[in-house]
Amino acid sequence: MDKPCLNDKDEFPDDEVLSRYLGKTKTVWDSFMEFLNESYPSFTGEWRYYNDGKSWLYKLTKKKKTISWISVWDNMFKTTFYFPDKAEDLIVNSKLKKEYKDKFVNGKKYGKIRGITVEIKKPADLATTKKLIEIKEQLK
Repeated sequence: MDKPCLNDKDEFPDDEVLSRYLGKTKTVWDSFMEFLNESYPSFTGEWRYYNDGKSWLYKLTKKKKTISWISVWDNMFKTTFYFPDKAEDLIVNSKLKKEYKDKFVNGKKYGKIRGITVEIKKPADLATTKKLIEIKEQLK
């Protein structure tokens, strides 16, 4: 379970492909996409195949700003958010669980940014991703 599923460059991740890999979690995926469409109509998403990681990723953006990267795994998907160092106070003082605050504070730095990844297997797992979107929206 150390690599995302969508590794075939020639297999676009349409609904059928997503259902095959996500299984029961596909309903959670669908409700997440519905949430994004309703709550954040200015966001757009695009599937792209990335040669560096040899897999398809869903890039969620608002204008030119990347909100999140989403990868599909066996029976789950992961949302990854990258925040600048200046977001630390917002994150530490947010209602995120301690584990996610710690992931950021102690996380690996990529220049001036650090990431937080959330594994989503059931509807309740989306709560953290929704909070991270709110934090991302607060940043200028």
